[in-house]
Amino acid sequence: MRVLLIHPGPLFYSEVYLRLEPLGVEYVATALENAGHEVRLLDLQVFGSGALDRLLGSFEPNAVGFSLNYLANVPEVLDLAKRVRARLRECFVFVGGHSASFVAPELVEHGAGAIDCVVQGEGEASVVRLLDAWPRIDGLPGAVTTAGTGPRPELVVRLDDLPPARHLTRRRRRYFIGELDPCASIEFTRGCPWDCTFCSAWTFYGRSYRKREPEAIAAELRSIREPNVFIVDDVAFVHPEHGMAIADAVERTGIRKRYYLETRCDVLVRNEEVFRRWARLGLAYMFLGFESLDAEQLQLFRKRVTPNQNFAALEVARRLGIDVAINLITDPAWTEEQFDRAIAWATEVPEIVHLTVATPYPGTELFHSAAGELATLDYRLFDIQHAVLPTRLPLRRFYEKLVESQAIINRKFMGWRTAVAVANILAGQVLRGQTNFLRMLFKFSRVYDARRQFADHERPVVYEMRPPRPVQVVANGNGLAQLTVRGDDLAIHQPPRRRPTAPIQG
Repeated sequence: MRVLLIHPGPLFYSEVYLRLEPLGVEYVATALENAGHEVRLLDLQVFGSGALDRLLGSFEPNAVGFSLNYLANVPEVLDLAKRVRARLRECFVFVGGHSASFVAPELVEHGAGAIDCVVQGEGEASVVRLLDAWPRIDGLPGAVTTAGTGPRPELVVRLDDLPPARHLTRRRRRYFIGELDPCASIEFTRGCPWDCTFCSAWTFYGRSYRKREPEAIAAELRSIREPNVFIVDDVAFVHPEHGMAIADAVERTGIRKRYYLETRCDVLVRNEEVFRRWARLGLAYMFLGFESLDAEQLQLFRKRVTPNQNFAALEVARRLGIDVAINLITDPAWTEEQFDRAIAWATEVPEIVHLTVATPYPGTELFHSAAGELATLDYRLFDIQHAVLPTRLPLRRFYEKLVESQAIINRKFMGWRTAVAVANILAGQVLRGQTNFLRMLFKFSRVYDARRQFADHERPVVYEMRPPRPVQVVANGNGLAQLTVRGDDLAIHQPPRRRPTAPIQG
């Protein structure tokens, strides 16, 4: 078959700070190529929608697959699927990805005949079987069609068997994160052993946590042409021996890159020596999810860390010379005083601080505990930059305070002050034709606008999300929030039969 895979356009946040390689689509592309299919990949983060029309005409695909990792892309993908169906009536149209897995039946319904199937779970594990069986796909593992939902999808058996098809992505110079410009992406592990109430990583993977072989990782890094690499793991270096083994393999090959990764504060504190070693290998930046400065809020999130552990992690990163970006979750119930408290703390620390808005996503326990509270069911607003729960402040004022707060915090690392401080880096990038980082420094005020965010709530809603089923929130013996719906009930992949009763502790 001729198969066209499509990644949708950028979201609010990525208009400024980053544009990441579509790694998930590249994995699926490899699985299809290995099975003998002819594959093309179109990333609408870097191409206009006119490129889709040209490819539909020149390539004439038998199948078109859409990646849907982010809920806010749902309306775009639905409209694109209908566009494909109108042009290619016999084409097999399917959708997959993280967010698609949690809203699969409603996607099929919204598609009104344009979407033949939504693929739940890890697409590379099931997409070949799906295409081989077409049109008799009802009842296949992971397949959701108008006939219903098949059995739970299977996990990829060996992560190292399917390296991403980077040869299919064009305009790779457009991928960046911060000053790592250009930047490729890579995966060391998949899954997360924690169970935070606001996160769907652990429910998606059924609490599984899998590691790639160090030698395979080193071989992939050696094949990457970009000088910068973003490690996309939900939590990097959970197991220190694995991080050290990868470092050994990287050192043996003489690879020199600069790295950006995400991890937890308690993991950083506990495994300091691993991060020290990676700092020597080129680890320049890390993202830490503080989420809150408030101990009670961290408990409600079931984060299993304390503010003191978070602050200790900052000290570790400073000792290692690793720059840190911190996330704080803005509660829609914040008052002006609580915004001011966040500003005061964020402007005192040298680290980059980002404010995101508490967003209950499908697949999270928070989504079900918020049943009946959601102020909107517009998919487009579920992007951690809009308030989808009622705000204590008037909504317009909430956005004014949010944008004002982020603008004050951003003075530390955006605009002319930063441009002068990193003039040598910028000069080198511009000489190589790389301008993503330079543009980022001056885009904030053009993208983040309280009037725009408020007006987004007034747009006509064509596709509405199904509301969550209500559940009861209770407290367990440790004072942590639990739901009458269990995390395993939300899981896309089958949870392991034997698993720890609690995640790894510090």
